[in-house]
Amino acid sequence: MQPAKLVGASAPILALQEEIHYASRCDAKVLITGESGAGKEIVARLIHEASARRRSALVTVNCAALSETLLETELFGHVRGSFTGAYRDRVGVFEQAHRGTVFMDEIGETTSRMQGLLLRFLETGEIQRVGSDQIQNRVDVRVIAATNRNLIENVAAKTFREDLYYRLNVIHLRVPPLRERKEDVPLLLNHFLESFARQYSVETPRISAAALETLVEHPWPGNVRELKNVVERIVIRHQNGEVDRADLPLEVLRSAPAAVAPAAAPKPARPVAETLFDRMVTGRQSFWSVVYAPFISRDLTRDDLRAIIRKGLEQTSGNYRVLVELFNMPQDDYKRFLGFLRKYQCHVPFQEYRSAAVSRSGPRGGGDRPSEDRAPDRITASI
Repeated sequence: MQPAKLVGASAPILALQEEIHYASRCDAKVLITGESGAGKEIVARLIHEASARRRSALVTVNCAALSETLLETELFGHVRGSFTGAYRDRVGVFEQAHRGTVFMDEIGETTSRMQGLLLRFLETGEIQRVGSDQIQNRVDVRVIAATNRNLIENVAAKTFREDLYYRLNVIHLRVPPLRERKEDVPLLLNHFLESFARQYSVETPRISAAALETLVEHPWPGNVRELKNVVERIVIRHQNGEVDRADLPLEVLRSAPAAVAPAAAPKPARPVAETLFDRMVTGRQSFWSVVYAPFISRDLTRDDLRAIIRKGLEQTSGNYRVLVELFNMPQDDYKRFLGFLRKYQCHVPFQEYRSAAVSRSGPRGGGDRPSEDRAPDRITASI
C-alpha cells in the first residue's frame, strides 16, 4: 500500500494538516466528518502513521457494509459453537489492533444495540466475544470514527446515542468537499495523472487549458474519489498527446456552463432567520434539524435563534404551544423546546405578541378572550 498523502495547498487543507498533526500526538478518540469520497480514510491513516501507535496495526471496518450480527462478530470475535458455521474461536478486530488503531468508517450507520456495545467497549476496553458469557481480554486500542452524516441531527432525532457521540467526538476533524477547495484540483489532477501513468506504464497525458478550466469548475459531487476515477479514465483512453475539453467524460461536460451569460446584478442575501423560518413553515422541516443542529454546531448565533422565535410568535400571536406545531415538532416536545430556549437565554417573552394580536382585532368582551390568555404559559422545565 502506498503511503497516505493529503494533496493540496488550499487554506482548508493546510488547516486540516495542522489538525492531523495535533491529533497524531495523543491517543484521544477522533471523529472525522465529511462527504463521501472527500478523503476521510486518508486522514485516519495519516493520524495513525504519525502517531506512537504506527508500529502496530491500523485495521479498517466499514460499519455500513455489515449487518449488526456480522459487525459484532467482526469487532469482538466469537467463540466456537456460538452460531451455525462457528467451527472455531475467532479473534475480532479490536483484539487484532491491540496497541494500534481501529478506523470505524460510516459509524452513523450502526444500530442502537451496536452503539451500546461500542460505548461499553470505549469505556472499559473489555472484549466479550459473541457466544461467551465472560470477558476474554482487555485491549488498548485507539478508535478513529468517520461518517458522512450529521450526527448532531441524528442525536436530535434519537437515532444516534448522545453519550456515544460525545465519547467519540473528543477531536473533531472535518474534511472539506472538493468544491470548497477548487484551487487544489490542478494539484490533485497532476498527482493522479502521474500515478496512473506509472501504473499503466504510459506517458503522462497533458491537459489543455480549456480542459483544465472545465475540470476546475466541475462541482465534483463525488469529491476526490470522483476526480481520481475521471483521471484514470483519461489515462487509459489518451495515452499520448494532449487531452482537450472534448475528450473529457460526458458527466463532466454536462456540468459545464454552455455559455457565459451577462452578469446580473447580485440579489441581496436573505437573512438567515427568514431562510430557516421558510424551511420549517413552507418546507415542513423540523426545528430540531433546521435550527437546533446548526445552533449546537455554532453555525447559528443566539441573535439568529431569537429572530426565528420572534417570527414564529408573530404568526402564533405569542402562543408557544402553537409555535411547537408550526415548527413541525411533536406536542410532547413542548417542555424540551422551552427548556432549550431558556438554557441558551433565547426565550422571547410572549406578552407583546398577545397585545399586538388583541389591538389588531379590537377590544373583546370577557367571554371572547382566547384560551391561551386564560391559561398563560407557566414553564417549569428543568434545564
